[in-house]
Amino acid sequence: MHIASLLRALAAALLLQAVSCSSALAIEPGERVIVLNSGEGTVSVIDRATRKVVNSYPVGKEPHHLMPVLNKDDELVVANSASNDLVFLNSLTGEVKRRLSRISDPYQLAYSPDGKWFVSVSLRLDRVDIYAMPNYELKARIATKKTPSHVAFSADSSIAYITLQDSDELVALDLNSQKESWRMKIGKTPAGIWMSPQGLLFIGIMGQDFVQVVDPAKRETVKKLVTGRGAHNVFPMGDGTRALVSNRVDGTITPIDYKALTVGKPIKVGRGVDCMEVSADGKEVWATVRWEAKVAVIDMTGAKPIEYIPVGRSPHGIYFKSHARRDR
Repeated sequence: MHIASLLRALAAALLLQAVSCSSALAIEPGERVIVLNSGEGTVSVIDRATRKVVNSYPVGKEPHHLMPVLNKDDELVVANSASNDLVFLNSLTGEVKRRLSRISDPYQLAYSPDGKWFVSVSLRLDRVDIYAMPNYELKARIATKKTPSHVAFSADSSIAYITLQDSDELVALDLNSQKESWRMKIGKTPAGIWMSPQGLLFIGIMGQDFVQVVDPAKRETVKKLVTGRGAHNVFPMGDGTRALVSNRVDGTITPIDYKALTVGKPIKVGRGVDCMEVSADGKEVWATVRWEAKVAVIDMTGAKPIEYIPVGRSPHGIYFKSHARRDR
């Protein structure tokens, strides 16, 4: 009995050590969560392990969106739409590294998959600016009308697809010619847009309650997935099957199966839920709750929020380094 007890204790200790090592690998030492507070022009820096705000600093006027520089994950770029510049941060700690001025009204931003282009969406100015990388050399300013919002790319980086909120359209821009290729009518007030590995566009129809699935090759709607009122952002979970949809008006996040084109059960999060980040193991989702000035931490295994973290006014973009894959 004594030997059996020792063996059980040893097995338990080894299991605990394995879990601890797994948890340690899930979060890098010193990892921070970077949150853009667009309503007050600040960044909130959250210690991911303790879930406590450890720093807050001004970054520019109306920072709305951020993303890794050329998807390398060692540096972030923040778009300050009202101060007309880009700010580059250390992606692990949130430390400011440098600033690039004279980028006109960068509301939404994205790098093409091939790393050749940087696209800046100017929501207030009704245009899309195309810059050549690596030096952010302005190549074209394309008038789009009306109120360009979010962007996704074709797999070969030849086309940028832009949602137009106030004309209820999807527009395709040819990046090589820097001209409009085509446009089509879609649902009311389209916002977030994501290109699936299968080549379909998933578009949050913010003025209604669904995600519109569009085949850009055929320029036709494949299906409408009802997710909730104010369907806004579409974000992949990285597991090769699911994406998440934030529904601003209903205050929910709804998982969808982007292969089967089916809808899961909504998770109640908070008013104005918007941008999301997914942990590498897919077990946690962090989401900004704009109308409540906080960040929600959501346990995906239990499908419910487990913590709310107060941040600045109107939090929008959110990022942490140990995230799930973006390409599936």
